[in-house]
Amino acid sequence: MGLGTLEVPLELFALNRRRLVERIRPNRPENAIILLQGGNEVPFYDTDTTYNVFRQESYFMWAFGAIEPGCFGAIEVSTGHAHLFVPHFPKSYAIWMGPLHTPEDFSKKYGISNVHYSDEIAAVLKKLNPSVLLTLKGVNSDSGLTSEEAKFDGIDKFQVDNSVLFNEIADLRVFKTDLEIEVMKYVVETSSAAHRKVMRFAKAGRSEYQCESEFLHYCYGVGGCRHISYTCICASHTNAAILHYGHAAAPNDSLFDMGANYFGYAADITCTFPVSGKFTADQKLIYEAVLAANLAVFEAAKPGVSWADMHVLSIKTLLTELKKGGLLKGDVDAMITAGLGAIFQPHGLGHLLGLDVHDVGGYLENQPARRTHPRGIDKLRTARILQERMILTIEPGCYFVDILLDEALADPTLSQFLEPEVIKRFRGFGGVRIEDDVLITKEGVVNLTKVPRTVQEIEDWMAGKDDEKYK
Repeated sequence: MGLGTLEVPLELFALNRRRLVERIRPNRPENAIILLQGGNEVPFYDTDTTYNVFRQESYFMWAFGAIEPGCFGAIEVSTGHAHLFVPHFPKSYAIWMGPLHTPEDFSKKYGISNVHYSDEIAAVLKKLNPSVLLTLKGVNSDSGLTSEEAKFDGIDKFQVDNSVLFNEIADLRVFKTDLEIEVMKYVVETSSAAHRKVMRFAKAGRSEYQCESEFLHYCYGVGGCRHISYTCICASHTNAAILHYGHAAAPNDSLFDMGANYFGYAADITCTFPVSGKFTADQKLIYEAVLAANLAVFEAAKPGVSWADMHVLSIKTLLTELKKGGLLKGDVDAMITAGLGAIFQPHGLGHLLGLDVHDVGGYLENQPARRTHPRGIDKLRTARILQERMILTIEPGCYFVDILLDEALADPTLSQFLEPEVIKRFRGFGGVRIEDDVLITKEGVVNLTKVPRTVQEIEDWMAGKDDEKYK
């Protein structure tokens, strides 16, 4: 991007193509070709403007790194040779868009020898004479949406197989290369610094949208991150109990869930802190209960451990701490069995992270299926066994959501564990979430996130201390 930002090497994408070919080659017919279609710009309803700054489709980005819309990419499985197909614009486009780039320009830009115009795709593929075109088609287990399968005029003249590629490439995306890890570290560090800036910016009288703006400005102005990975969740006071909140009003105690995006790679960090700079006794109680859950997972997670078991561990830790704080009573294991954890944390512990904020590969064939017990674990976006090179979020939370509290108090099985008068004190409290982006290594977990986490660290940072700690 610019001075001080990270240069993403073209080898990152070339390596991903080689990994894909190595995965596909053993069981595919000779002369098979992988075909991926990039994203297209989306018009703003019926206007001639686009909805947003274009961001490339993630599978295509993973393999080719091309950031322009309207592209295709092909990989010869037998040789690994790559072909990039770019839009062929009329000369008049140069009036509005500047000098038009040639295939040779794109070849130099992306390190791909074979670059053609997209209107030549049928002719080029015909010369290559593939035995089969392997296209991408599968259902995203988070959204329920089906990936866009490559299509072009003349594809009906080729044999097409869309049953193989999705599971293979989605699984490869779960495990990050060293080059990908460096980009992930950069975007997480940029997002961390932006969060730290917001923590000091947020003051009584300032609005949530102003805090969001401060985050966005830092990520783009300093980190070169033109995109964010999802709509910022900038929630103050009772809004912090709304899991996917937009923005409005003015801050009290604040939950900010925000992450930058750099060349497609996502960060996803949540910080919760008191705008006053000092935790009240109740804020400290709930915050430290969530932090205990976060740290319990951080200490236990390692290769070979079930992510679903980590979800249960976080819930058990949270309920134990709430019991110590006087909100709950009774046996914690019985609380988990009854489903009480989902009353206070209705979302999953965390998710895979990469080119999508809720990255792919969570529930693939031959991987652990989605669990249904205890209540709430079905919201977990993956139940995979942890392995080296996975990057995930650890994001336990505790929220006081009226509709869920009312349900629990009215349910004899759940209400036996509640202390109603203490629960009443926390009505309108909002919520706390602590979200870190972590890398699974041979030794365990490496936290990529660099923000104040303990009560003391947060209070010191907001008081203007500890600048040297994060340099």
